[in-house]
Amino acid sequence: MTIDEYKESHGYVIDGTWYPRVTKIVEIKAKPALYRFYAKMDSFDAAERMKELSAKEGTLVHETVEAFLMGKNPDVDQSIYPSVKAFLEFEEMNNITVSPEFVELRLVNSAERYAGTLDAIATIGGKTGVLDIKTSQEIYRDYNLQTSAYVAALKDDIPNLETRWILRIDQVQKCIKCGALLRKKGGRLNVKTQFGNKEMWRCKHEWGKTEGVIELKEFPEWGADYQAFLGAKKLWEWENEEILKQVGYL
Repeated sequence: MTIDEYKESHGYVIDGTWYPRVTKIVEIKAKPALYRFYAKMDSFDAAERMKELSAKEGTLVHETVEAFLMGKNPDVDQSIYPSVKAFLEFEEMNNITVSPEFVELRLVNSAERYAGTLDAIATIGGKTGVLDIKTSQEIYRDYNLQTSAYVAALKDDIPNLETRWILRIDQVQKCIKCGALLRKKGGRLNVKTQFGNKEMWRCKHEWGKTEGVIELKEFPEWGADYQAFLGAKKLWEWENEEILKQVGYL
């Protein structure tokens, strides 16, 4: 990878200065759930292909939902229709509002020297905060590192910024006999049962129609997460010291 390719894939040039991306920095943290996923696959290459396909599916959901948040009326791919339908219903029910200029917002923290692109700044229940959209199987604590970095970069420019949310958008099929859930992502079929429920394990599942899943969690306290992010950033700089010196960052 050339220096220019590294700069393009790992950061942004803002006002003539290169900054690393928040998402690249937080990759330094261990991810047990991801390791378990790789361990279950037949090969590393197979896992990489599935991961890439899953990322494409997630990007499609992101782009469609963000278009609706910006007041557009995009065509919805049938493969993600249940997810998007569930989101639109949830948005209306909870009166989620955003300003288009705060969707896919590029931000920079010049003091700590990092940049990122957040999904949206939203107002929910009378509170304004960072809204980060995920299409994962669950809400992982790791996401708090990313969102805390966004809050820290924006808090001086947006005085009424008071909280942050993770909005998980997914879709599953439910067994009409036992209630187990089937999730299709990246070409992988994953059946989720209740721990210790032998009836679910033995069931010859009959899957119902695909339905959207929406989960919203608020994380108002961000200070400790931000300190953890800065710690991860130090480790990331140490791990990438040689190329960051070539880039001119160190």
